Amino acid sequence: MAQTTDSQRVVERFFKALERIIEDKMIRGRKTFTDKYNINRRRLYSIEENKESDAFQVAWLTYLVEDFGISAKWLLTGKGDMYVTYKVPFKSPRQLAREEKLRKTT
Repeated sequence: MAQTTDSQRVVERFFKALERIIEDKMIRGRKTFTDKYNINRRRLYSIEENKESDAFQVAWLTYLVEDFGISAKWLLTGKGDMYVTYKVPFKSPRQLAREEKLRKTT
């Protein structure tokens, strides 16, 4: 069974956001993402090549929203900014851990 056109757009935005968090150095690369969330890397690449595939897991969207500050509204509708706007700058779990480690050593 193939994804609907709207579902394919969500998948496209997922991959745009994934590329963006890599560009913004929030993660090193796709391998880091797939390892962290126990996602089969081949499956991820296969879905990117064939966005009609019904193998995409909705839970993957939550990782971007909860751990990287990607806007759920943007992922689902394409409206608004890709990143959620915070009153204070968003910090990834990796950035927070690095800062905590620095605090402990000083």
